[in-house]
Amino acid sequence: MTGLEAGTVADAASVALDHEPVPASLIVDGSPTTGFVELTELDGAEVGVWEMTPGAMRDTEADELFVVVAGSATVAFDDPALESIDLRPGSVVRLRAGMRTVWTVRETLRKVYIAP
Repeated sequence: MTGLEAGTVADAASVALDHEPVPASLIVDGSPTTGFVELTELDGAEVGVWEMTPGAMRDTEADELFVVVAGSATVAFDDPALESIDLRPGSVVRLRAGMRTVWTVRETLRKVYIAP
């Protein structure tokens, strides 16, 4: 689903996502897959839904704000000044572009994101 117009509804918890395997060079544990769909653009920012299945992967983050709608995970940061964060439905997180992380997903994680 793309092109969410003003006055319409998308169900972030059930919108269909096409998953792809995480590249082997990024996998830390398991065989995670990820999928996403862009829902709309808002003042130049992309708004969408992203999901990751159980496993662990490395990532270099984009500038974004997200809200977890389902699942559970831990995000560890390469920056020793930052503590790991636990994610669950309702978690609101702000990431900066370039942050290096490891996502460990215990239960398929789904989030709604806003990224400039």
